[in-house]
Amino acid sequence: MIKQVGNTVIQPLHRAACHCGAVQLELQLPRGIVDPRRCDCSLCRRRGAIAATVPLDALQVVAGAEQLALYQFNTRTAKHYFCRNCGIYTHHQRRSNPREYGVNVACLEGVNPFDLGEVPTSDGINHPSDRAE
Repeated sequence: MIKQVGNTVIQPLHRAACHCGAVQLELQLPRGIVDPRRCDCSLCRRRGAIAATVPLDALQVVAGAEQLALYQFNTRTAKHYFCRNCGIYTHHQRRSNPREYGVNVACLEGVNPFDLGEVPTSDGINHPSDRAE
């Protein structure tokens, strides 16, 4: 539900959590699940998650920040966060747009990622910001 206080529109908060519940997120999704996609980079291929786009200022870790583990590789631009207890990937700061998070759709309360149907795959193998080795 969207609320208005004076001239300010307050977007609804959605909750997301890892499997064990130690990490809790609140995020604003005023347009719903935006641009859900998979990625075929070496990490995303292995984790298999569908990520949705959320601006940095629209996501807050409200519990369990101390339980988040950070993983970075290759260009070390993207920041991938996982729960230290259950190992679930919750979100990452994108290398394609560091002003955005990708949020694991499967962590959103009340959302079944299998209900999304066909989800496009981003070409993470040939990402333009990869450095030449």
